[in-house]
Amino acid sequence: MIIRDARAGDASKIAGFWNPMARDTVATFSSVQKTDADVADMIAERQSGGHGFWVAEVDDMVVGFATYAQFRGGDGYAHTMEHTIIIAPEGQGRGIGRALMSAVEDHARVSGAHSMMAAVSDENTASIAFHRAAGYRTVALVPQVGRKFDRWMDLVLMQKFL
Repeated sequence: MIIRDARAGDASKIAGFWNPMARDTVATFSSVQKTDADVADMIAERQSGGHGFWVAEVDDMVVGFATYAQFRGGDGYAHTMEHTIIIAPEGQGRGIGRALMSAVEDHARVSGAHSMMAAVSDENTASIAFHRAAGYRTVALVPQVGRKFDRWMDLVLMQKFL
């Protein structure tokens, strides 16, 4: 496994495994499909903003990505970040999420971040367990703030001090 900076050329591979998760799972509340250009723009925006965007490669195939940005707008939140980590089905259970999380947290720590947030669907029990194992603790349960698959969904906010 290799963790490296994402490139614009990775956008179609990322969209290829991100879109089915958005469409078919509770990994995200959004069901909006991302174009290759959307993903390429996000890579450029995060990298130029100093936050970073990484991919995991196994056998020359992109099987996951991670990125982070400021948790909320405004200068009062400048030291609190929120990450996104998505692993393709064929990459799950191989330690890729942990490796990507390390890249995100290390970069954020060096860049002066104080804490990292995770916003996880209450129904995504695998992600909640993953974050707990990585040292995150639940700090809030926000009832019925998301809507997907014709039902209201709760949001779990988890935090780790860096």
